[in-house]
Amino acid sequence: MEMINAVGRRKTAVARVYLMKGEGNITVNGKDYREYFPQVHVQHNVKDPFVVVGAENIYDLKVNVRGGGYKGQAEAVRMGVSRALVKLNEEFRKPLKAKKFLTRDSRAVERKKYGKPKARKRFQFSKR
Repeated sequence: MEMINAVGRRKTAVARVYLMKGEGNITVNGKDYREYFPQVHVQHNVKDPFVVVGAENIYDLKVNVRGGGYKGQAEAVRMGVSRALVKLNEEFRKPLKAKKFLTRDSRAVERKKYGKPKARKRFQFSKR
């Protein structure tokens, strides 16, 4: 098996994922994923696709991720890993799709409009 690559996106985060046979090592931007994502609830986002398909400690993962915050980055990684696993084995699609790991969450921050302090907030109205 050669290297399989996929891209995952969430908000402004973009993750490039490289999947290969190995012992279950996961590196994100050159660091171990537990060091890069110190929060335990965010670490689960990275491991969840492997748990769903029952492929823990079989594949090594190398991830380059940019943009966004730690949660958006972790969810981008989750999507990229899910896409890579589907490229590897088409039977993984159904359980991953059921958990919505293959769905692109396109919600992003709305842009600020002119004449307003934020995207939708208005300045205080004064009648007199």
